[in-house]
Amino acid sequence: MQTKAEAVLAFDDALTFTHRHRIGELAARHRLPTMYGFREFADAGGLMSFGANMRDHFRQPAKYVDKILRGAKPAELAIEQPTKHELVINLKTAKALGLTVPATLLARADEVIE
Repeated sequence: MQTKAEAVLAFDDALTFTHRHRIGELAARHRLPTMYGFREFADAGGLMSFGANMRDHFRQPAKYVDKILRGAKPAELAIEQPTKHELVINLKTAKALGLTVPATLLARADEVIE
């Protein structure tokens, strides 16, 4: 990977989430910019993330439970997709990799980790 890859795009699954710190360490060691789907990866040292807000996503089932307990029929409830997505950029990682993040991208970010 270190001699052929120029960047890493990690899939959003339980395995990569569990090992997000190790993936970040390896990417940093091999000087590979990384992009993820969950903000927790950027918090753990990844370059950036863009995806659904997981806190909101995990609150969604509680809304369904509330509706069902109030008498709604589960089969009649609409399937809902995440509505909030966030872009998080880790400037500490960008600087460590020698990358300059364009100001236009920083302006669009929901959070910038300095």
